[in-house]
Amino acid sequence: MSQKIIYLTESGFQKLKAELDQLRSVDRPAITAQIAEARDKGDLSENAEYDAAKEAQGMLEMRIAKLEAQLANARILDESKIDTSKIQILSRVRLKNHNTGKEVEYTLVSESEANLKEGKLSIGTPIAKALLGKKVGDKVAVNVPAGTINFEILEIGI
Repeated sequence: MSQKIIYLTESGFQKLKAELDQLRSVDRPAITAQIAEARDKGDLSENAEYDAAKEAQGMLEMRIAKLEAQLANARILDESKIDTSKIQILSRVRLKNHNTGKEVEYTLVSESEANLKEGKLSIGTPIAKALLGKKVGDKVAVNVPAGTINFEILEIGI
């Protein structure tokens, strides 16, 4: 099964790598110890602690496998080679929302780096998809579940 390539910033790559290291070196041994402790308590068929620890181990191993796959298929983007004449992944865009009259600023990032509180918008969202390839001065109408939002692109940067 081929995985799709994910594009990350250097900091996003390091964050995923740190999480994987934490899961492997700290969380995995802790769950192994929980399983061993629960096993020592006797009959496994009626041992809720054992069942919970085994379930937690399964979830942990799934997360580790997912992170390993993401890191194996990750490509780190060189911010110095980003074209700022049009919007693409890693672009920082300042927009005017014509529905509310407010200005907003987003940085378009991969799904794994998205964090709306930090202004990092996933490239897979309807807004980001509508903005891709657009230039300063372009007007964009975005259909979202709440209705249509009309934006004007004021600035593109890194």
